[in-house]
Amino acid sequence: MHKLPVMPAGAIRIFNARQNNLKGIDVQFPHHALTVITGPSGSGKSSLAFDTLYAEGQRRYIESLSTYAKQFLERMPKPLVDRIDGIFPAVAIEQKNPTTSSRSTVGTATEIHDYLRLLWARVGHQRCHKCNSPVESESPSTGANRLIHTYDGRQIVIGFPLRRSDRFDHDLQVENLLSMGFVRILVQDEFHRLADLPTELRLDAVTNVIVVTDRVRADQRNRSRLADSLALAFSEGDGTAVVLHEDERKPPRGLPHMQRFRSDLGI
Repeated sequence: MHKLPVMPAGAIRIFNARQNNLKGIDVQFPHHALTVITGPSGSGKSSLAFDTLYAEGQRRYIESLSTYAKQFLERMPKPLVDRIDGIFPAVAIEQKNPTTSSRSTVGTATEIHDYLRLLWARVGHQRCHKCNSPVESESPSTGANRLIHTYDGRQIVIGFPLRRSDRFDHDLQVENLLSMGFVRILVQDEFHRLADLPTELRLDAVTNVIVVTDRVRADQRNRSRLADSLALAFSEGDGTAVVLHEDERKPPRGLPHMQRFRSDLGI
């Protein structure tokens, strides 16, 4: 009787593997770990990995399917082994590269990438890497409700980050913003009127420019206005709106608080 050393639960155990040139091999592999099988040519690496371990995992998976599904799948013979414990459904990837795409991965080669992407999107919880707060999508309607709840009647400023482009110089950016009806911008904690910008301030030479879409009090009476302003900010800001409020204990032009919302409108 073959005995293996005592190992914590969560391992694959193979007893008396005799496939091809294997001579009664007993071996165990821990779950959730990367295990490499090494040895000289002809020592039985492929026989152990593919013809024994993979073949049994695939055979058990196929046996668990319905009779109707089995008729479309290739039946694999049972490997020459006394027993295999702790085995999962198996996937094998050949050493040769079946595709010429440089973007191919194990996930795309095994066709599980789409399922993993769906799993992460639906089940996963994203958090900000800076403040660890949950990252949630917001529509203008839900965003307006959260603004009312968060700021509770205080005056706030709604805007969006100005997109930088090498195709537009300072004068053209100012002209475009004025033609769209925007009046103010926020640069380095200071508000400026687009029609009266300082000569030394050039939009093509500064970063973190916030275009103001509205200055409004966050209360139920202005809920529709809040939603419209957020929708405009989402649209012009590539899905990002910036909301600011001026703390009464701070200078009027200070920026003690910034809250970002992400749009779920796909715009």
